[in-house]
Amino acid sequence: MIRVANKGCVRRLGFRSMRAARTRNIVAVLAIALTTILFTSLFTIASSINYSFQQENFRQAGGDFHGTIKGLTWEQVEEMRTDPLIQGDFARLFVGMPADPPFNKSHVEVSYLEPAAAPHYFCQPVEGTLPREGTDEAATDTRVLALLGVEPKVGAKFTISFYLDENTSSRKLVTRTFTLSGWWEYDSALVASNVLLPRSAAEEFCAQGSGDPYSMTGEWNLDMMFKSDLQIEENILQILENHGYQHDDPQGENYLKIGVNWGYSGAQLSNSFDISTLIAIVVLLLLIIFTGYLIIYNVFQISVTNDIRFYGLLKTIGTTGKQIKRVVRQQALLLSLIGIPIGLLLGFVIGNKLTPVIMAQLSYKNAFVSFNPLIFIGAALFALLTVFLSCARPGRMAAKVSPVEAVRYTEGGGPKKAGKREKVRRARSGASLPGMAWANLGRSRGKTMVTVISLMLAVVLATITYTFSTGFDMNKYLAHMADVDFILGDAAYFQTSGGFRTADQAVPESIISDVSARSGVEESGRVYGGVSAIKQFVTEDWFRQGYGMYNPPEVVDEIIARTTRLPSGLLEAGVQMYGMEDFPLSLLDVLEGDLAPLSDPSQKAIAAVYLPDDYNATQWSSNWAKLGDTVTVRYITEMEYFYRDTGEIVEDLDAAIEGNRPWGERAKVYEDIDYTVCALVQVPSSISYRYRVVGCDGFILGAERFKQDTGTDSVMTYLFNTTDEAEADTESFLGSYTESVQPLYDYESRATYVAEFEGFRSMFMTMGGALSLIIGLVGVLNFVNAVLTGILTRKRELAVLQSIGMTGKQLKTMLVYEGLYYTLLALAVSLVMTVCIGPLMGTVLSDVFWFFSYRLTVTPILVILPIFLALGALVPLWTYRSVSKRTIVERLREAEG
Repeated sequence: MIRVANKGCVRRLGFRSMRAARTRNIVAVLAIALTTILFTSLFTIASSINYSFQQENFRQAGGDFHGTIKGLTWEQVEEMRTDPLIQGDFARLFVGMPADPPFNKSHVEVSYLEPAAAPHYFCQPVEGTLPREGTDEAATDTRVLALLGVEPKVGAKFTISFYLDENTSSRKLVTRTFTLSGWWEYDSALVASNVLLPRSAAEEFCAQGSGDPYSMTGEWNLDMMFKSDLQIEENILQILENHGYQHDDPQGENYLKIGVNWGYSGAQLSNSFDISTLIAIVVLLLLIIFTGYLIIYNVFQISVTNDIRFYGLLKTIGTTGKQIKRVVRQQALLLSLIGIPIGLLLGFVIGNKLTPVIMAQLSYKNAFVSFNPLIFIGAALFALLTVFLSCARPGRMAAKVSPVEAVRYTEGGGPKKAGKREKVRRARSGASLPGMAWANLGRSRGKTMVTVISLMLAVVLATITYTFSTGFDMNKYLAHMADVDFILGDAAYFQTSGGFRTADQAVPESIISDVSARSGVEESGRVYGGVSAIKQFVTEDWFRQGYGMYNPPEVVDEIIARTTRLPSGLLEAGVQMYGMEDFPLSLLDVLEGDLAPLSDPSQKAIAAVYLPDDYNATQWSSNWAKLGDTVTVRYITEMEYFYRDTGEIVEDLDAAIEGNRPWGERAKVYEDIDYTVCALVQVPSSISYRYRVVGCDGFILGAERFKQDTGTDSVMTYLFNTTDEAEADTESFLGSYTESVQPLYDYESRATYVAEFEGFRSMFMTMGGALSLIIGLVGVLNFVNAVLTGILTRKRELAVLQSIGMTGKQLKTMLVYEGLYYTLLALAVSLVMTVCIGPLMGTVLSDVFWFFSYRLTVTPILVILPIFLALGALVPLWTYRSVSKRTIVERLREAEG
């Protein structure tokens, strides 16, 4: 074969033929731009949400370092930081925590940070500097200063009291006045505020600590950065191994605690990545590409159909199929060079606008917009890939067409043999306008199918979004969170890792009287918490199951060895005991049985508490007691301590604690009471203890029986409802009351839960609505393109119909029928898909979101129906108007030419 240097000629040919089809170019550029907008906006939103998610998690985790080795001495810090796996490191010395007012509702930590650590802990002063060595300086945030009543001004004096050895029996209160060396703005997303001291001051305080093994005072943490956020845990464990330490056995030698920063998405993905995750990612990417493919494929398919005579004429002068394919690809590339930059810009703008809205609905404190260049690279590559995939089949079609067929081509106009029945039917019915319109849709079934699918996708997605958002059942959500207007308790009860723990956190009757005396209060009741030593007796298998969740078998063996055992073989175990008045009892989810016996103090009735999982499904393995079982509860009023090796009674407990002999404790004065389980229940999380103790089971007594048997009356929470009219006024009163009158106490309200719920639902509405809008534009563009090019490619045919007597009105009616058939077909398919897929998706969503209730709805279809009918009628009329400006003779001559 003789090779001819004609690539330049082919390029010029393709470029000039593209210039001749301006309308097609505009539609194609819009299609490519819309596809790129889809990719860019999705990637921008996903990247920004991931970045914001990480930043929020970093603040909750305490910093953006990859991982931490905890509880070190300074010598161990210096040893560890020499490891070659570490790319960056910084140390922190923990000192103590304030707990008394005004910090009883705030988590504040006092410590020393190496200067390089400050930005990673979000503690970089915006005014002033970090404290200097050998001075009385300290740095902190604006919230700590506000609580102390100090103006954020460098050089200001402030006095703060805090505990060394906090959360231990050896805690010690210290007070010191500091000079403010620097401050930064308080970030509400941070779990803890920090007060930073010079190292010399921090070590001085730590020297006053008790050395309690359970205290953090005086411990160094080494925070580390690695090459990437993948395999963080593996890197830390390797570092420990490199230096002769281990993390597997807490009881073993050279054990060190570690922390992996769960804020990094890479760390979470590497821990949970499996074949199902890979499949989900691949399916998602294919769905995104398919959505873009629907737009661009239809444009190029119709474009090639429109230019089929042109390609046929090229064949007659010797152009090869390969060259024709190159012409199509060249046009696609040139149009992409215009459409993709437009789409990248608009998509990024749309993504930037939507991200803060979505993040706000997700209740994130901060929304960060990601400017990652991979967004644009990825979106551009996906758009280009979609363009070339979309033009591949039209290119093959153009390359294969023969010159004779191309010159005579009319869309779907190939000869088709009609069967005998079809001929009879046509003879009887004649040529009706609806029939002709329907037949025209069948002439290019591929184009019809793509157009209908693209329209249908938008409708189905809108229906799913509406079903999804309206399916969130607020009653279910509030039932899980306790369907009560207000919950009043100690401020510590509502804190992260808080809950009810001691009698000091009980709500006084004076406060309850202040609240209940207000007008508008309806149902109310107290939930009592256990503050005395309460035990139960369980089988060894159950004991092992509880403690074995978090401990290796050998550790469980040690725990059993020092646990009191009855002659029957039952082991002593802990109890989380509730006492409830009638109103709180009415808020429980009764799984089996009846709560009525709890209201009768003469009956020895008890309810067993079962825990829900993350999807609010009952964990039937979370309690051993079943309906009708007998539960023996031991109420201990006095303990005695003894040496385990001899059984000798310990006279000096402090000496035993400091000594080396193993010692234990057992009940000395106690009362055992047998109860009958009258009900199995779930306690809404908002009125529970809000934490779980290993090896403990939950039980509930009636309020009077609880006070009688435990000998205590500590109110954990006071719950009450108000009239609708009084709700807003009560909210305002409690806000002021707990802020200024009783600052040690706090509250939660139904409004808090409703706001969380509405935010969650609005987030899905926003995201689903945005996707529906984008894909809806895809469908409308495909529809407009299909109608436009369908009429343009049939100009000669339509002119012939008018030349033999069809009026303009009849022609417009036929075209309107065609447009209506497109839209009605899309709606019909959408309805079938909704009816068929809806229940299946409802089941899946109900499994994922426990507060979802599926309800079949066609409301979005009914709302979209008039819009589609208008499109189906107006688009063909608008297109025909532009065609009909020329006379019939001119159109016939133009087609022949």
